[in-house]
Amino acid sequence: MASHIVGYPRMGPKRELKFALESFWDGKSSADDLKKVAADLRASIWKQMTDAGIKYIPSNTFSYYDQVLDATAMLGAVPPRYGWTGGEIGFDTYFSMARGNASVPAMEMTKWFDTNYHFIVPELGPDVNFTYASHKAVDEYKEAKALGVDTVPVLIGPVSYLVLSKPAKGADKSFSLLSLLPKVLAVYKEVVADLKAAGASWIQFDEPTLVLDLDSHQLQAFTAAYSDLASTLSGLNVLIETYFADVPAEAFKTLTALDGITAFGFDLIRGTKTLDLIKGGFPSGKYLFAGVVDGRNIWANDLASSLSTLNSLEGIVGKDKLVVSTSCSLLHTAVDLVNETKLDNEIKSWLAFAAQKIVEVNALAKALSGQKDEAFFSSNAAAQASRKSSPRVTNEAVQKAAAALKGSDHRRATNVSARLDAQQKKLNLPILPTTTIGSFPQTVELRRVRREYKANKISEEEYVKAITEEIRKVVELQEQLDIDVLVHGEPERNDMVEYFGEQLSGFAFTVNGWVQSYGSRCVKPPIIYGDVSRPKPMTVFWSSTAQSMTKRPMKGMLTGPVTILNWSFVRNDQPRSETTYQIALAIKDEVEDLEKAGITVIQIDEAALREGLPLRKSEQADYLNWAVHSFRITNVGVQDSTQIHTHMCYSNFNDIIHSIIDMDADVITIENSRSDEKLLSVFREGVKYGAGIGPGVYDIHSPRIPPTEEIADRINKMLAVLEKNILWVNPDCGLKTRKYTEVNPALTNMVAATKVIRNQLAGGK
Repeated sequence: MASHIVGYPRMGPKRELKFALESFWDGKSSADDLKKVAADLRASIWKQMTDAGIKYIPSNTFSYYDQVLDATAMLGAVPPRYGWTGGEIGFDTYFSMARGNASVPAMEMTKWFDTNYHFIVPELGPDVNFTYASHKAVDEYKEAKALGVDTVPVLIGPVSYLVLSKPAKGADKSFSLLSLLPKVLAVYKEVVADLKAAGASWIQFDEPTLVLDLDSHQLQAFTAAYSDLASTLSGLNVLIETYFADVPAEAFKTLTALDGITAFGFDLIRGTKTLDLIKGGFPSGKYLFAGVVDGRNIWANDLASSLSTLNSLEGIVGKDKLVVSTSCSLLHTAVDLVNETKLDNEIKSWLAFAAQKIVEVNALAKALSGQKDEAFFSSNAAAQASRKSSPRVTNEAVQKAAAALKGSDHRRATNVSARLDAQQKKLNLPILPTTTIGSFPQTVELRRVRREYKANKISEEEYVKAITEEIRKVVELQEQLDIDVLVHGEPERNDMVEYFGEQLSGFAFTVNGWVQSYGSRCVKPPIIYGDVSRPKPMTVFWSSTAQSMTKRPMKGMLTGPVTILNWSFVRNDQPRSETTYQIALAIKDEVEDLEKAGITVIQIDEAALREGLPLRKSEQADYLNWAVHSFRITNVGVQDSTQIHTHMCYSNFNDIIHSIIDMDADVITIENSRSDEKLLSVFREGVKYGAGIGPGVYDIHSPRIPPTEEIADRINKMLAVLEKNILWVNPDCGLKTRKYTEVNPALTNMVAATKVIRNQLAGGK
């Protein structure tokens, strides 16, 4: 019985790749140093899978930044602004596309389906000249082979690549990305021929867009693509891998009827309905790669339950055609539980990270072939039972309070325009008020202070003094810059979710449970294992301290319940909505305590609201309903004169704008600059928005400093579609990952641009 892994985390168990990338970008190490770290990581991953007994081991799932950007490089689809003149794409061009450079901005980045991973969106026009410009896939296959490992090279499938792309600026409205399919396939044929010549016997095409609501034209593209590739693929075993949701019935029919395909991979964790389709008819003689081990969470697999699913599938596809797999790439989970020294043994027994999931996949494959490891299975069953019965998981008072929420929709009593009037009387802000999103740069010194406090190397008194000093610096800087609504800079916070989770019950934390978000940026999601409540105030002390330093309004900064949910590893033993309602009640207590402490502007970030949106339209209304309701619960109790802000980042919001309006926040700040101001198009199309809104005026994910004229131009574009009395001016996102040498001039230019426009408006121009 065979086993397979869809993909594996590339950062390394201790974030080795992150540190190597950042050192290279800072000019502290060479390209060869970076390549050496990468090669060592790949070798150790392949060895780990070989040692665990995995038969189908992936290659080309490693990336220096992003797997979609790797495909763009492979296809030579470099936007003209990067000045690439041909030849093999090197680090300069590759990282310029990812991060921008001194003269040109980065390509757009957006969420990878409904995960917290971000990919670089290909920009394709009708005249793009595709050419085989990165041999990474074949190089990595050969590299593994030289180490004695015969891998399955993984490529983003040609149709998904085009479906996930966006038309280049200036492309005609009638231009269809899928019209580029023949040109793209010409390069794919060269890549496949190369892999074949290098000795590959299997190849994996990731076609995750098959789980989306596709139209018949898009489905036909799959049929056309694989029929065109059939002769090139002849002699190879071909796996088409899907993940993240059920494959709809029509897509399942199209997929399983494709020419020359040997195997089909399905996510059977988030795609439980796909099981029924398989039972209803799976093509005979084909392999089924059954994704029964969850690639997106950290809970240990219920081996007995998975084995029973696999047994029923074996009856349909046959013993020799069933392969045990992960539900998706393990990129979306933490790397290795072995590195967790601080989790207690009970919670640890409930968990499995990527390294443990490899072992689970193999244990299931062995059990299917009659070599069941009884000791492994019985300790797994004991851990499952302990999790179900542990008193740490259930808090009856919390369950009751959350159940009682169902009867109301929790709306503030007064409408938003009346509230904004009451707030303006109190705050007395100028037209086009300026603010930032929350965090300021986290310096090496600041991280050291937090680390030493955590390790008990400095006293609480020393810690409070150091953090207070940092807040004072940030407040003084904002006053010098003449920003209207200030933030305290969040120097006490490691991460916008972890910081709150550490102060809420029902959460556990890892030391090395890092997951890649984009590029070298990693997040360490908390683990929600039980009912959630707030034992005591979490942010009131720091917000009050900051407010005492200035006469300007100081924003209280909170993370919203839906973002805490979507950026955590969430318990899988109750509906996600239940967990969110519990978090909402905890945040509500905090909001009311901030108001009592005299904080008049409170921001409740829902950066991740959209990323929890189910991939299928039929399931979206229900999610939006409870997600938006949870946000309203947090601030239903405040006075009209308390201004509630929210912030959202990276995503296409146009399709959920009505839900955003329904959140009923007083002011929303929202990512805008990197996505070519797509957001503004929704207002051009006539959506009426009466609350305050601050579409980001510059991209903080790039080190580039935008000139004053560019920001002024952006503000003018906004004024063309939004009323001047509701428009705010702010960066796209928090400034935590930037350096002060970038932040100071960028904010100086932002305030200067705002004043230019204020003068124009005052002059009636």
